[in-house]
Amino acid sequence: MADIDSGSGSQAPRKRADARRNEETLLDAAAAAFVASGVDVPVRDIAARAGVGVGTIYRHFPTRADLIVAVYRHQVEACAEAGPALLASGGTPHAALARWIDLFVDFLVTKHGLAEALQSNDAAFATLHAYFLDRLVPVCARLLDAAAAAGEILPDVDAYHLLRGVGNLCVGAETDPRYDARRMVALLVAGLRLR
Repeated sequence: MADIDSGSGSQAPRKRADARRNEETLLDAAAAAFVASGVDVPVRDIAARAGVGVGTIYRHFPTRADLIVAVYRHQVEACAEAGPALLASGGTPHAALARWIDLFVDFLVTKHGLAEALQSNDAAFATLHAYFLDRLVPVCARLLDAAAAAGEILPDVDAYHLLRGVGNLCVGAETDPRYDARRMVALLVAGLRLR
């Protein structure tokens, strides 16, 4: 059944809860397959992880680019939604910020081949960087503001710059087993604390 918005016409139908759960399961399986084998993993491997047929994946995501974009957006949304949840969990704002940055690091270091795919000329990837920034910078800013208001961190930390710094610390983490990006990022986050 389509949603009707105050007489101006109908919008696209909302997905049923079970259809949304099935799509999330498929996206989670694709994300796990991308981590294990890169974005060029065979679709049959993703389908096996998700417990569905290959046709189901193609029905939802006609091209590999569509699947990559959907996985990326799904993971950005999960990271964005975690920020307010961590703030509400009752810990200190600095602890919420540190846990969220840790989730952000997970997001960054598990993107085997995704950065390369995003640099391609495929039009499907053109808006993803802006989407990433539009969703995650405000979440980071809210966490920073809460920690600064609590007197836990320096008050003038810019969310974009922090995320950029974390991203730079994560570069190469998947290719050099001696490099511990998570430890370097933890040092950065600890350095935000007021003395």
